[in-house]
Amino acid sequence: MASIRSQVASSSSTSPCSYHVFLSFRGEDTRKTFTDHLYTALDYAGFRTFRDDDGFERGENVKSELQKAIQESRISIVVLSKN
Repeated sequence: MASIRSQVASSSSTSPCSYHVFLSFRGEDTRKTFTDHLYTALDYAGFRTFRDDDGFERGENVKSELQKAIQESRISIVVLSKN
């Protein structure tokens, strides 16, 4: 885990990206369970992680904000559920 943190720290200074990870999920059945645990683990490991409930104010153009977050992320993780 320490080597992952050092890699994240070194890539942060050279990366123009706002996020290391775009965490994509849909629905309440994973929001407070698997997805929340995954987000916490990524954050603990030093990854700047975007999830759809981060930083949105009412009235903002959500679609354009999501597109910007996707474009400014190095990778995406998609969480699928049967619901």
